[in-house]
Amino acid sequence: MPEIVGFAGSLSNPSRTRALVAAAVRNSAERTGWAGAVYDLRDIGPSLGAASGIGDLAPEARDVVKRILNADALIVGTPVYKGSYTGLFKHLFDLIEPAALKDRPILLTATGGGDRHALVIEHQIRPLFGFFEAATIATGVYASSADFEDGEPSSPELLTRLETATRQLATAIRAQAAFGLLGLANNAA
Repeated sequence: MPEIVGFAGSLSNPSRTRALVAAAVRNSAERTGWAGAVYDLRDIGPSLGAASGIGDLAPEARDVVKRILNADALIVGTPVYKGSYTGLFKHLFDLIEPAALKDRPILLTATGGGDRHALVIEHQIRPLFGFFEAATIATGVYASSADFEDGEPSSPELLTRLETATRQLATAIRAQAAFGLLGLANNAA
């Protein structure tokens, strides 16, 4: 069964970033009938910081990276620190071969303390996945602390934007299926 994998570049527990990514994965899986899974930096573990290649990761971490690389669609998110994504989030993607995410539908998300970081998706995250020639969804989803209640996405504006983005991801997935492009992800790893 095709799979949508979410990855949150956060070490926090609980994590607003993981909650946002998980909500997007649930919504996208419901729209497409696909399976969904969510991982974060804690699932990859401490071997990431010292790795200079995927082969340097602990076996459990390699398994998570393999799931990310074999996903038919991705939803990625990062907390924002000093106007950008986290260092370990970037380091993980530094380990991935440039062609591994080519044409992969990817929904971009980010969380921050306030609204002044809202352009991080356009100025930091989208260019990163542009390098991989991924098919990033037009609508990115940024959420500030005010958009959450009890650790879950809750503001009407955020939920509307999340609906728009997951609808766009589902449309991209259907288009790839129509053109027979699904399954490319499984050949990338």
